[in-house]
Amino acid sequence: MAVEFRRRSAHLPVELTGFVGRREELAQVRGLLAGARLVTLLGPGGVGKTRLALRAAAAVREDFADGLCVAELTALRDPELLPNALCTLLGVPPQSTAEPLDALVDHLQDRQLLLIMDTCEHLVDACAMLADIVLGAAPGVTVLATSRQPLDVPGEHVFPVPPLPLGTAVELFTQRAAAATPGFALTDRTRPDVETLCRRLDGIPLAIELATVRLRAVGLTQLVDLLEERFRVLTGGRRTALARHQTLRTAIGWSHELCTDAERLLWARLSVFAGSFDLAGVRAVCGGGTLATHRVVETLIGLVDKSVVIRLDGADGEEVRYRLLDTIREYGADWLAGLGADEATVCRERHLAHYRTLARHFEDHWCSSEQVELFRTVDRERANVRAALEYACLRAGHAREALAFAVSLGHYWGFGSHFREGRRWLSRCLEQVPEPVPERADALRLLCWYAVRQGDHEAARAAASDSLALAERLGDERLLAHATQYTAMQSILHGDVHAAVPAFEEARARFQRLGDGPGLTKALMDYGIAHAIGGDPHKALALAAEAQDLLAEHPGESWVRGYVFISQGLAHWRAGDIAAASPVVRTGVRQKYRMADKDGVAACLAILTWLAVGQERHGRAAWLVGAAEQLGEDLSAVLLGVPTLVDAYVRARAEAAEALGQARFERLRRVGAELPVQTAVDLAEADADLPGTMVPAHDERQTSNGLTRREREVADLVGQGLSNREIAERLVISKRTADAHVEHILGKLGCSSRTEIAPTLADGQP
Repeated sequence: MAVEFRRRSAHLPVELTGFVGRREELAQVRGLLAGARLVTLLGPGGVGKTRLALRAAAAVREDFADGLCVAELTALRDPELLPNALCTLLGVPPQSTAEPLDALVDHLQDRQLLLIMDTCEHLVDACAMLADIVLGAAPGVTVLATSRQPLDVPGEHVFPVPPLPLGTAVELFTQRAAAATPGFALTDRTRPDVETLCRRLDGIPLAIELATVRLRAVGLTQLVDLLEERFRVLTGGRRTALARHQTLRTAIGWSHELCTDAERLLWARLSVFAGSFDLAGVRAVCGGGTLATHRVVETLIGLVDKSVVIRLDGADGEEVRYRLLDTIREYGADWLAGLGADEATVCRERHLAHYRTLARHFEDHWCSSEQVELFRTVDRERANVRAALEYACLRAGHAREALAFAVSLGHYWGFGSHFREGRRWLSRCLEQVPEPVPERADALRLLCWYAVRQGDHEAARAAASDSLALAERLGDERLLAHATQYTAMQSILHGDVHAAVPAFEEARARFQRLGDGPGLTKALMDYGIAHAIGGDPHKALALAAEAQDLLAEHPGESWVRGYVFISQGLAHWRAGDIAAASPVVRTGVRQKYRMADKDGVAACLAILTWLAVGQERHGRAAWLVGAAEQLGEDLSAVLLGVPTLVDAYVRARAEAAEALGQARFERLRRVGAELPVQTAVDLAEADADLPGTMVPAHDERQTSNGLTRREREVADLVGQGLSNREIAERLVISKRTADAHVEHILGKLGCSSRTEIAPTLADGQP
C-alpha cells in the first residue's frame, strides 16, 4: 500500500458530527469572502469557529481556480515553522534554497487560492506577518482565519462568531443527546428543561455537547438542577458575571468532575501530545505512578465515552488515533501544571523518549522491508516528533542528545523531501554542539544531502568538506565512509563525475570493510546514478545490479530500489536502448509512488516523457508533461539541475508540442495535469498512450482506445454529426445518458470539443 500524498491540500477534513444551523452566519461569511481578502472568524474556544470556516470554505471553493489549503495549526508550536508547514501543505518544491516564506510567496503570487489558517491565537504574530506578506504579494489569494483574537492586519475583516440562538442550540442538544442516550427525544415535556440548559450554557456548542454526555448518568431534570447549582456556586448568584469563556471552562470543569481520579490524571498527561496520538504513545507516555500502565487503555476508553477525547477512526486498516480539542487540551495542561513541576517534567521526558525511540527505530531499519510502514508511522507522528525535538533542544546540558535525535530523523526528512525543515533543525542543533563529536559529522553530511537535493552547490560543498575533515580528525571508519560518499555526491552536483568516481570507490570499500549493508547499498545507488548521468552507462548498470543483489533480502524496500531502477533507465537511455529504458523507469515510478517520494515520481514522469518522444509517442509525452509539471513544479530542480537531464526534458517537451501542434499538445498537457497522482502513476506504469486507454485484459466491454462498446457507438454517431438528443433517440436511451457518454468520451480521448472526437479516433492518437 502506498503512502498517500497529494499535489495540494485541497481536501476538507471529514466532519465527525452533523452540522447544525448557522445558515445566516454562513451567508455572511460567504459575502465577506466575496469582497475581502482577509476574513477572521473571531470567538472564544468552543463557539464553532472551525466548523463555520470549513463549511464556508466548502461553499466557495469553486470560486478559487487553484482550490484551497487547510492549515490546522493546533499542533504547531514553533512560529518559525509556520511558513515551512504551509510550504509542505501546498506542495511548494522542496528543492528551493530560498527562505520558506520567500518560497511560499513565489509559489502563491500567480495563484487563485483560499488559504484557511485554523486556530491562530497561539501563533498570532507569525500568522499576522505571514498573512500581511502573502496578501501583499499574491493578489489572487484570500485568507480565512479562525482565532480568539484578531490578527490586526490592514484590510482584515473580523466576523465575531456568535453563540447559537436558542432554537438552534436546542436542535444541537437534541441531536447530541439522542446520540449519547438512544431514545432521547424533544417533547413538550422535555423542551422546557432543554431550553433552560441551553440558555445556561450560553449557546456555546462545545459546552452543550459536553453537557449531553451527562445524560448517560442522570436524568434531564436532575441535569438542570446540577447545572443551576454549579453556576450559583461559581457566580454567587450573579448570572451576568459569567462571561462566555468562563461558561466553557465551567462546562469543561463539570466534565472534569465527572471523571475518576485516574481519568483526570490521564487527561492531564495527554495534554503533552501535539495533534493526534495513538494507543502506543498513550501507553508509553501516560502510564506509571498512580496510573498503572495496564489501566491506561480502560481509562482512555472512559475519556472517550465522556467526549473528553475524540476517537479518529483509521483509514484503510490504519490504527485508530485520538485527539483532544484545543480547549480540552488547555484545561488538561493547566491541571498538569498544578500537579507540580516533577509530574510535568516526567511526562514530557517520557514523550521525548517515546518519539526519540520511534525515530531511532526507523533510522535503524531505513533500508529494510519495514521501510514504508516505518516511514508512515513517523510521518503520522510528525507533530509529536516536532514537539519532542523542540523540548530536546530546550533541555539544558543535553544539546548533544538533541543533535543525536535530529540526526536520527535524517532519512525521514530525506525520504519525505522535507529538506528545508531538516536543514533548519540540524543547523539549530549544530549551533549548540560546536565540539568535535560524531553526531556533528553525521549532521554535516545530512546537510550536504539536503543541499544537494536543493541544488545549493556551495552549502553542499562546505558541509561535505567539514564532515570529512571531522571524520578524519576522529578517525572513525563509519563516519569516513559516509563523509566520503557525500563528498562524491556533491561532486555530481558540480557536474564533475570523474572527481566523484574515486571517492565513491573509497566509500564502497569502507562500507564493505564495515559490513554495513544499508550504507553500501545507498553508496552503490548514488555511484550508479553518477555514471548513468555522465559517466559510463555500462558501469552504471553493473552498479545497479550490485545494489539489487543487496536489496534482494529486503523485498519490501522501495526508496533505494526506486532510484536504482531510475539509474538503470538512464543508463539504457544513454546507451541508446530506449526499449530497455522504458520498462525499468516504469517499474521505478511504482516504487517511488509506494514510498510517497513526490520528487522521485516527478523525476520518473519527466524521464518517461523524453523516452516517449524517442519512440515518437507524442500524445503520451504530452500528458506526461502535464502530470510531471503539476507534481514537481520545478522539474529542473527535481532533475538535480543536471544539464544532461534538464536539456533532454526541455527538448522532448518542445518536440512533442511541435509534432502535435500547440493546441492539441496543450489540451493533453492539461489532461495530464488534472490526473490524480495514483491515476497518473497507473497510466505511466501501464505504458498507456492516452489517459483512458489503459484497458484491463479481462474487460471485453472496452475497446482498444479505452472506450466502452457503448461509448464507441456514441462516438461514431457524434462523428456522423448527430446531436446528443438524436443519439439518444437512435440508441433508445435518455438524453441525460447520452450527455454523460459524450462527456466521458471527451475526457478519455483528451478532446476539448465533440468535433475532435472523430479525427482523434481515426488517428489512433490526438
